[in-house]
Amino acid sequence: MYSDFTNQKEMSPPVLQSRDEVSTREVELQNQLTETSVEFQRRKEEHALLASEIQSLKSRRSNIPLAQLSMRDQLCAGLKVSTDMMPFAGELLQVREDEKDWEGAAERLCHNFALSILVPDKHYADVANWVDRTNVKGRLVYFRVRNTRRREDMDLSRQILANKLSIKSDSELFDWLEGEINYRFRHVCCDSQDQFRRESRAITRAGQVKSPDDKHEKDDRHRIDDRSRYVLGWTNKAKIETLEANLKNLERLIGELGATIGTLQTERTQLSEKLNAISKLEEYENFGEIDWQSAVSEITRLEEERRHLESASDVLKQLNEKLREAVARIVELSEQRDVKSDKCSKTEQKKLDAETLAAQTKETLHTSDLEKQGEYFDPIRSMQIAVLGDIQITIESCESREREMREFLQNQIDAEQKKIERLQEKIVAAMTKFKQEFPIETQDFDANVEASGEYEKMLGDLQSDDLPRFLARFKQLLNENTIREVANFQSQLMAYRESIKERIGKINTSLKEIKYNEGRYISLEALPTLDVEIRDFQVELRACTEDTFTGSEEQQYSEAKFLQVKTIIERFRGREGQTDIDKKWTARVTDVRNWFSFAASERWKEDDSEHEHYSDSGGKSGGQKEKLAYTILAASLAYQFGLELGEAKSRTFRFVVIDEAFGRGSDDSAQYGLKLFEQLNLQLLVVTPLQKIHIIEPFVSNVGFVHNDGGNASKLRNLTIEQYHQEKQRNGNWAGQDLQN
Repeated sequence: MYSDFTNQKEMSPPVLQSRDEVSTREVELQNQLTETSVEFQRRKEEHALLASEIQSLKSRRSNIPLAQLSMRDQLCAGLKVSTDMMPFAGELLQVREDEKDWEGAAERLCHNFALSILVPDKHYADVANWVDRTNVKGRLVYFRVRNTRRREDMDLSRQILANKLSIKSDSELFDWLEGEINYRFRHVCCDSQDQFRRESRAITRAGQVKSPDDKHEKDDRHRIDDRSRYVLGWTNKAKIETLEANLKNLERLIGELGATIGTLQTERTQLSEKLNAISKLEEYENFGEIDWQSAVSEITRLEEERRHLESASDVLKQLNEKLREAVARIVELSEQRDVKSDKCSKTEQKKLDAETLAAQTKETLHTSDLEKQGEYFDPIRSMQIAVLGDIQITIESCESREREMREFLQNQIDAEQKKIERLQEKIVAAMTKFKQEFPIETQDFDANVEASGEYEKMLGDLQSDDLPRFLARFKQLLNENTIREVANFQSQLMAYRESIKERIGKINTSLKEIKYNEGRYISLEALPTLDVEIRDFQVELRACTEDTFTGSEEQQYSEAKFLQVKTIIERFRGREGQTDIDKKWTARVTDVRNWFSFAASERWKEDDSEHEHYSDSGGKSGGQKEKLAYTILAASLAYQFGLELGEAKSRTFRFVVIDEAFGRGSDDSAQYGLKLFEQLNLQLLVVTPLQKIHIIEPFVSNVGFVHNDGGNASKLRNLTIEQYHQEKQRNGNWAGQDLQN
């Protein structure tokens, strides 16, 4: 039997067949487990949503779903109004108690209307704006509830669905809602198909709806008696009971799915273990490699045979006993010999070491001056006690104790050396900082310890000069000169700023009388600039003069205040390597005009509200740009000359030259510009290549016609406007005819 098993070369076919079957079953189990797990997760999510819905229903009386309520809460929170001000239609409607057999049909027909929010007319504009700018993440329907209602006569004689609905009596929206349901739900409730076919607007208990345009609709995606979808009514007890029953069924289903998953996982684990065992079996080519039972049986048989032979001979038994005793004695004597030999070797080595050390000691004593070095013995003894304590020193431990003392002394030396190095680094750092703060005075000094004498000499000079006694004089000069001048400088800049604001105010007074467009005028705005450098300069300048008049003397004239002033003055003068940059910076930040961003605002004369704001002319047509440019130009001229609209100053020189005037613009914009210049009483010289003459003529008192025949000799003829008109009428052309001829 044993030899037959060991000669087999291959695994038996049943093992391979079993492996294929197990692998196939494992794949099937994995597919079932995946499908069941997906279903289990889907049911858990459904359970969580249903539990949230039930919890929400228990905290209120409405049947409206939680998603729609959350949408309304977000709307009311954004507008800061109570949710009672914007009810859902379904919260104010319910099926009458005596018409419950029509409840399913009513819920299906009124479902969408019931989920609509009713917005009072006073909140309509705010709601519309909020909804338009907000992503409500869902479908939101709301009705604007006006103060008027639909005028629909109540038809109490017919069995229409509107008559089967009740409206919450204490609602402020009762009248409007009554009109709406009479208009929207005039469907006749039909008990038979004959009646349903005769009526133009009808509904059956099964939920089939007929419209006047012959449209028929029936939505059976959900059962008509599924109370979990009901949304009408101001009590939700029945809906909660239905949803709780659904929740229990869902929990039971989830439990069954969990048990199924556990069973599948257990079976899959067992199959995996079985496959693992099969894989290990396939590593062996014949049964003899794993037949341990046969080997154990053979060993047992041989052991039994040996014991039998030993018990059969007394002489052999005695010899074996003596042999064991002799072997044990030999082992014992060998161990004793090894111990003695080792001890002897160590003793011999100690003797040699002691003789060598004695010779070295004698040599040291012979060559040393003990009287001269004796003064070091007491300090060394003290350090020995501190490091080694009362340890007895022997010849054998002398070398180790010497090493410990050397290490101790070396550590002490290293620690002191590090202290010296750190102190040197601090000294060099202090020297470097001093050189940076006073580069001129220390330009010949080095930042190293060897140069300490130079710094000590400077310190002595400073102490002998007794500079602190000049501190009071320094503060007095700082008060009388530097900070006071900076304060005056700031005051002057502020005066310029206020002057610009005042001029802009005067210009706007004039511009308000100019009709820029029908019913509108232009107003100039001087807004604070957004330029970072200018704003930083203003902050720095303000910091220099803070507490100048209200703070204590130390706050007013402190060294920190002086350093703030110094920083600004250095930039005004131009810092090393940045002269050009600082020069441009100074020109920009001290020009008070740059402190403003100028813009134009087109406003209504009626209430001064803004119609349009012009920070530039982008997006405007050519005529609009030209018209705006004339207005800004006139305002700038008025600012330069200090003019006011309609104020004539005959002795004031207000001369303005406009070259290539009105060449490309429209006639309207050119006429607008000329009228504007006339209103500001500007002395205008218009230079034009015979363009827009018919527009310019009414505003001109003198004409200068220039002609250059051949390009070498220009001729000028001066005419009054009356002479110009006379010659133009006489020549049938223009007054320059004679000059050309």
